Amino acid sequence: MEAFTNGLMEYMDKGGPIMYVLALFSIMALVVIIWKGFILYKARINTSEFLGRLKGILKKKNVKAAIDLCEEYKSPIASILKAGLIKFGRPQEEVEKAMENAAIHEIARLEKGLGILASVANLAPMLGFLGTVTGMIQSFDAMSKLNDPGKVAEGISEALITTAGGLIVAVPVLMFYNYYTSLIAGFIREIESASNVLLETFGEIESLQ
Repeated sequence: MEAFTNGLMEYMDKGGPIMYVLALFSIMALVVIIWKGFILYKARINTSEFLGRLKGILKKKNVKAAIDLCEEYKSPIASILKAGLIKFGRPQEEVEKAMENAAIHEIARLEKGLGILASVANLAPMLGFLGTVTGMIQSFDAMSKLNDPGKVAEGISEALITTAGGLIVAVPVLMFYNYYTSLIAGFIREIESASNVLLETFGEIESLQ
């Protein structure tokens, strides 16, 4: 472990100041990835099971119990359907509007932090390329003024290390960004489906009255 740490610090020093910026980006992205993963994991529920229980309760016209069920499931889908249940008995437009407003809030909460991952994934390679440019400038400067092969090699080394560093940070961050985006898209589809099921169930209840 000590050898790995020493080797890493050596590469950081060879890569120049940009490597420390990339290190800061990587720490920030790691924090967001762990936090976002925890949030999305907590938001997952068995939607089919939840909707089955909800419909069974509603068919008994027990709206209070249905609201209690939504509070039992700590999920964006349950929170959105709860907003619709609170408006039970009101015109359909009001029910839809209540669920739409709740959905905007819940989706924004799910997407929170993705902007940071997108920024890191985009900026890290650009910083790496910036390090490439500055490293090559140093190499050509040493070549033209000092004629020192050692300085030329240092500049080229800095250029290559920063390029690699930028890609090493960007690639996994981009993978997690795409993965989380796909998960959230799945949540949105489930929200739309669950909202339609609730409205259909309301229609069935009203037709029986």
